[in-house]
Amino acid sequence: MSTRTAWTVYTILRLVFFAVPFTILYFALGWSWWLAAVIATIIAFSLSIIFLSRQRETASESIHDWRQRTRTADDIIEDDAVDEASLRQRAEPDAGEPASDTDQPR
Repeated sequence: MSTRTAWTVYTILRLVFFAVPFTILYFALGWSWWLAAVIATIIAFSLSIIFLSRQRETASESIHDWRQRTRTADDIIEDDAVDEASLRQRAEPDAGEPASDTDQPR
């Protein structure tokens, strides 16, 4: 499936997943518009999680590819260095921090 097709299908189905429950709740059952919108949103979210994983994955990959296309070798090296420093800091959270008064024996 092409990226454009995946985005189109994903967008249209997300709109349909919201519009159909909203229409039923608001017009057919006479619920207030805000309650119908909240419930329709929950239904649409649930249906999209269940049924649109392939389209969501394709759309996500296209966003990743789009963001990566302008990266230079310098950007990649810099990002790797930042990631490594972040991992090192998480592994040693107290490194470089002065001891507080409560850490000193009395």
